[in-house]
Amino acid sequence: MASKWLIKENSYYDSVTLMIITKEIEARDDVENAVVVMGTDLNKDLLNNVGLLNDEINKTTANDLIIAVRMKDESKFDEILAKVDELLNKRKSDAGEDYTPPTLDSAIKYMPDSNMVVISLPGAYAAAEAKKALENDKHVMLFSDNVTIEQEKELKELAVSKGLLMMGPDCGTAMINQVPLCFCNKVNKGNIGIVGASGTGTQEIMVQVNRMGGGCSQVIGTGGRDLKKEIGGLMMTLGIQALANDDNTDVIVLVSKPPALEIAEKVLQTLKECGKKAVVDFIGGDDELIKKYGFIAASSLEDAAYKAVALAKGEEPKDAPIFTESEDKIDKLAAKEREKLASNQKYLRGLYSGGTLCDETLKLFTKEFGGIYSNIPLTPEYKLEDNKKSYKHTALDLGDDEFTVGRPHPMIDSYMRQQMIVKEAEDSEMAVLIMDVVLGYGSNEDPAGSLADHIKLAKKKFADRGQYLCVVAYVCGTKADPQSYDEQVKKLEDA
Repeated sequence: MASKWLIKENSYYDSVTLMIITKEIEARDDVENAVVVMGTDLNKDLLNNVGLLNDEINKTTANDLIIAVRMKDESKFDEILAKVDELLNKRKSDAGEDYTPPTLDSAIKYMPDSNMVVISLPGAYAAAEAKKALENDKHVMLFSDNVTIEQEKELKELAVSKGLLMMGPDCGTAMINQVPLCFCNKVNKGNIGIVGASGTGTQEIMVQVNRMGGGCSQVIGTGGRDLKKEIGGLMMTLGIQALANDDNTDVIVLVSKPPALEIAEKVLQTLKECGKKAVVDFIGGDDELIKKYGFIAASSLEDAAYKAVALAKGEEPKDAPIFTESEDKIDKLAAKEREKLASNQKYLRGLYSGGTLCDETLKLFTKEFGGIYSNIPLTPEYKLEDNKKSYKHTALDLGDDEFTVGRPHPMIDSYMRQQMIVKEAEDSEMAVLIMDVVLGYGSNEDPAGSLADHIKLAKKKFADRGQYLCVVAYVCGTKADPQSYDEQVKKLEDA
């Protein structure tokens, strides 16, 4: 195999465009690895992981385009470069089929009656555009991360003064008047409204509500830092007030990581004043505080949905059953898998695209194992020294800011997780690999398919050593999602 590369200085392209082109080039039979990326530090780490980093590439900047390929025949490199150029030009041409305003000002002039702006820009530029939108009396959903907490506070105080939603930064999920925004599942219309400070946590509740026969009225995202002391829950309280005034909402669900005590009390007092039935999931937080304000506490995302659906139907809420299948059936399946493991296989490894799903895993498995190492640990002593290198029991949130600088979110682009699956397979002490597959609008069009070959390769690495790898995957999605839930499940089962 030969490695070839080309650097185009000061040639910026967005990461989603480059992700799509990388996939197309890597699909060629004569190509082993292809990486078409901007020269960010994180992308250089990825190039290093697949053995395509060199001194010349290492000198590039975030404004430089890198095309690096490992191929059977290096004489085909010019042909591959021509294909990359063709695809880049095609993306430009496709983008020109509809009017694409070059600035927010021109977009507002083009659609003066619009009332919401969705912003997905590098963090350095995002706050200024969000402020401009708010000053033009538009609600904002700020998907961008890497916005400072000081900027967030300024934006949310401005929004509250105008009675506008300022969802984010780092807000991945919302559904306003049945319109899905960014990462969002297709769910039934109903009378349950959600205010969530966690994207995939909100998606999981939406999905479970749908599976249990309920439906959602509105889903308002806040961004993950909203309940920190510095921000003061400004958007969660505004979101609660919005749902209080929504005639289609009878039950409110709140979901977030545990807030500071004074912020939790502020939020719960606002919820009490709105006068609607509510379920609160401060994931791993103080249930007694929630009960003190007269609300139903949830022990998990699924439990929150279960209780919300019961309230929405006018029934007495009970704890969700631990198993959807019979416990005996699950015990037999687990025993069958354990029999295949070698005596030295003892560690759990989690590779998650959803931060809240990873966080819930940490909380549930810490009870069993005493602690899980992570880039988002529950306690400081379980912080990984190197977030790209697992240690003992480890679960990683690959959607955390450090992994997404200059790259699409892992729910869009599976490349980083693909490489990490194969890398984890080098550790003969791993017993179980656990992961999520998140469906819905905004997500990869075939997330299970994008992971299946790498799961097979990881299992083969274990088999070649005379071992067995157990892989557990959870699909967060509904039957109505565009990726086809049943097909995604089958692809994983086949792998």
